[in-house]
Amino acid sequence: MKVVLLCLGIVLSGVSFAESRSGLEFSTEETRALQANDHENPGMLWADRGAALWAEQCSSCHAAGSMRGVAARYPTVAEGQIVTLEQRILRKRPGLAYESDDLLALTAFVARQSRGLPWQPRIDDRDVERGRKAYLLRRGQMNLACTHCHDSNAGKRLGSETISQGQANGYPAYRLEWGRLGSLQRRLRACLFGVRAELPPFGSRELLELELFLAQRGRGLAMESPAVRR
Repeated sequence: MKVVLLCLGIVLSGVSFAESRSGLEFSTEETRALQANDHENPGMLWADRGAALWAEQCSSCHAAGSMRGVAARYPTVAEGQIVTLEQRILRKRPGLAYESDDLLALTAFVARQSRGLPWQPRIDDRDVERGRKAYLLRRGQMNLACTHCHDSNAGKRLGSETISQGQANGYPAYRLEWGRLGSLQRRLRACLFGVRAELPPFGSRELLELELFLAQRGRGLAMESPAVRR
């Protein structure tokens, strides 16, 4: 319904921003406070679960402290293939499924070790060209592209909410509308569903290319996972 209102020309008030800004800056005070307090941040339930899994299954080879800065370097491109943090974990734990609690937990745990560090993925402009085109592509019955909300209207009001820049530095993130932790690919699929577009499967090349572009777009932002979003 929110997307429909936007397409019908709802009047939005506010300003757009030239610099990269985390989605946290567009959140309510209550959401910001929830993320800032590890004792209240519901995403920490998954990070703590990930810590237990790590101690049980990974610590004999990798000390938790050695993961500091690792998540800030993903996604990347290796031998022509896009590799996300989730995929790197899946190489060691191939039996896990996308969006499973165990994969989300391990990803959140590793990502948390880099919290506060600048996001510096090891990619360049050539790597993200396909993802950039996908970001600008109109799609679905609503005929909208990612850029229409998250660039043209970032910072403006849509009903009671503020449209963010759609930055990905907080994922995996706990979204209040989901009532659980979720991956960036889940969020991308939710956006595509909102514009009535076809949903690519988890792990598809199309979603990986979008992830890669968003990483380049958000370069330099502080890592926040497990973030809290509306």
